[in-house]
Amino acid sequence: MNPDPSKTDPVSRDDGSNSKDDRPLLKSDSNRNSSTTGESIEDLEKKFAAYVRNDVYGPMGRGELPMVEKVLLGIAVVTLVPIRFVLALIILVVYYIICRLCTLFSAPNRDEEEDQEDFAHMGGWRREVIVWSIEILICLIKINLLPRMREKINLKNRKRLGAIISNHVSYLDILYHMSASFPSFVAKRSVAKLPLVGLISKCLGCVYVQRESKSSDFKGVSGIVTERVKEAHENSSAPMMMLFPEGTTTNGDFLLPFKTGAFLATAPVRPVILRYPYKRFSPAWDSISGALHVFYLFCQFINHMEAIWLPVYYPSQEEKDDPKLYASNVRRLMAREGNLTMSDIGLAEKRIYHTALNGLF
Repeated sequence: MNPDPSKTDPVSRDDGSNSKDDRPLLKSDSNRNSSTTGESIEDLEKKFAAYVRNDVYGPMGRGELPMVEKVLLGIAVVTLVPIRFVLALIILVVYYIICRLCTLFSAPNRDEEEDQEDFAHMGGWRREVIVWSIEILICLIKINLLPRMREKINLKNRKRLGAIISNHVSYLDILYHMSASFPSFVAKRSVAKLPLVGLISKCLGCVYVQRESKSSDFKGVSGIVTERVKEAHENSSAPMMMLFPEGTTTNGDFLLPFKTGAFLATAPVRPVILRYPYKRFSPAWDSISGALHVFYLFCQFINHMEAIWLPVYYPSQEEKDDPKLYASNVRRLMAREGNLTMSDIGLAEKRIYHTALNGLF
């Protein structure tokens, strides 16, 4: 780890673990899909361990539940679920109204060439209201969904950084980071068009990507992210970037290869490790549909979360010259400090696993 630019001890390059860092996010390959045909669930879980659900709900949340769990679900359906659903909807609508009022007479930043639009650089009282209100509202969400949350923050080296780097386990990660630092995220382009959420994402300053695009869009988005990271490092009033370099979610026990987009700016980064201890339902969004995941999450009486903030990581000159090495070393640090297993699979393999599971369930 490099907490000080003058004290560096970079880890040697591991080409095997980074050979896929800069690959596009592909659809499942039909030839590879065919190789999973006929495999047992045990074989699939060994091959795609980073996406395997280990809770009582089983693969895709469709496992056979014990009677006790069925009773608990029944109780939660008539008590917790309605309350949590209504509260979440109220918070979403209230925050949308706040964002709408604060942006009424403000023109968004537009990049027609990259099809980007946001209010990230909106300043003054408008920005303050948007930030403070989301902190208060997400505190209510935490009380509602994550009453047991523990943070471990290392306050050393609190100099200006370029980006916050986090492992990715669930959409709950975004809610946590929104309340902790109100950063800008990278999101699917379709998010910008969603009712309510679209405007909120623009106020966050999200950078939108088209995951399935095979055009030069990826290069353009990478350039925007790099510029944002540099700006955040050099300008204290610029919005911070929050990036999930794995590119997709895992079950929380693994760390996938890092893509290099967060490290191209060669700016210092702040690694954050998120964990969700559980006994019944895992909040990890790995091999389960979004609607079913939200339902089970609302049914869980208590959800636990742990956040570990590591010191700011300053890249050595060698790492600045080689973003893949920089990404690899930060990944190794996070895996070591978070007791996470490094895996060399990615989003393409996740889709193959999901396709295979759909054939079994």
